[in-house]
Amino acid sequence: MPEFLDFLKHKFAYVARAEFKPGKFDEAEQLFEKAVSTYKDGFKGAYLLQEPGTDKGIAVILWESAEKMEANQSEALQDIIKQMTPLFAKSPATNFYEVVSEIQPDEE
Repeated sequence: MPEFLDFLKHKFAYVARAEFKPGKFDEAEQLFEKAVSTYKDGFKGAYLLQEPGTDKGIAVILWESAEKMEANQSEALQDIIKQMTPLFAKSPATNFYEVVSEIQPDEE
């Protein structure tokens, strides 16, 4: 029964949509990877998406729960965010979502 209950637990996703100053996406990518490396308990994965040919992107960070995400807010993370802030062309739009459906490909 515990496996079934684990199956019913949903992940949560922190999503940030951002546009960086011209030519700054690569630097932002390095800082994103550095920030993600600070995450520990409750972290379930991360994606950084870039709109081809632009400095626009979307970051998706998956968490076990909102509480686990909050618990990972560290001084090291805040320092990285301070380094990233001047790279933005404008403030990013952020939201927090519950992952209600996750479909994995069939393995053959």
